[in-house]
Amino acid sequence: MHALSPLEYPWAEPPAPSNVQKVGDGLLWVRMPLPFALDHINLWILEDLDAGLTIVDTGLATDETQAIWDELLNGPLAGKAIRQLLCTHFHPDHMGLAGWLCQRFNAPLTTTLSEWAMGVILSCDRSEAFSENQADFYYRAGLNPEKIHRVEKRGNTLSRRVSPVPKCFNRIRHGDTIMIGSYAWDVIIGQGHSPEMACLYCPTQNILIAGDQVLPRISPNISVWPNEPDANPLALYRHSLETLKDLVPDTALVLPSHGLPFRGLHRRIDAILQHHKDRLKDCLSACQDTPRSAADLLNVLFRHPLDEHGLLFAVGEAIAHIHLLEQENALERIHGADHIDRFMVRRTK
Repeated sequence: MHALSPLEYPWAEPPAPSNVQKVGDGLLWVRMPLPFALDHINLWILEDLDAGLTIVDTGLATDETQAIWDELLNGPLAGKAIRQLLCTHFHPDHMGLAGWLCQRFNAPLTTTLSEWAMGVILSCDRSEAFSENQADFYYRAGLNPEKIHRVEKRGNTLSRRVSPVPKCFNRIRHGDTIMIGSYAWDVIIGQGHSPEMACLYCPTQNILIAGDQVLPRISPNISVWPNEPDANPLALYRHSLETLKDLVPDTALVLPSHGLPFRGLHRRIDAILQHHKDRLKDCLSACQDTPRSAADLLNVLFRHPLDEHGLLFAVGEAIAHIHLLEQENALERIHGADHIDRFMVRRTK
């Protein structure tokens, strides 16, 4: 994908742990580690000399991340008050320490309604029903019993990666403008990767804080999840990318949550759209003559080995592509006696 999208990278390296990198006027870049194959998240700090700092996203709720925040707040950010915390979306690497930071500094949480609600609900759900729903979903997707059993035993991993999400928040919507210092930031909502992700664009500085909506080297995970089993997130994602392309120029400096800041937004969006177009063609080809489950398509859509963490993301991605093709009447669902969902190219009559 990267070969299709030549981008400009103003910084060749990220800031070292516990350090900051200036990327704009009153705008700092911090990087936190993640214990996954995708091993980091970028956080952004907006400075208002009068009112203090606005932190954009938090990192996972781990002792390591808290220790890095302590080093930052006693080091390069020493003496600066935190005015508010803004979370782009509810995923634990973005909202994991929201409760901890908001409580520690008596700072409000700002986010969209859907992201706050999903964060609150999923961070609290440790019920057996949660695990049972997961098992049923992945059974219908065609995973084998051993893998389903491991999924059921894992339970709700998100609830173990977040501090309690604040029970009140400040809501932002698409089209809102947030004033931070002397700069206005326009709220642009992205869908597909999460329900209502908040991207922030500053026309004066021509800077886009993109969250996970556009990443420079990988496509964001666009998945169907057990809590919304008939969703069509890929359709939402493609529409959101076109909206972003209309509202933000190609020359903008893009600050992604993963990877390095870059310029070349429109080229990157075109490459991501082409990537999904190619995957949809692969799905159609694989389902041409034989009904296939989502699990059957993993080897078609993913060329690299999948660990247990990545497996569920991959299954969700496969279902997302299947559901888009089903909605477009290119695939039809085949109901079998085993209750596994399989799909085949729809034959014209």
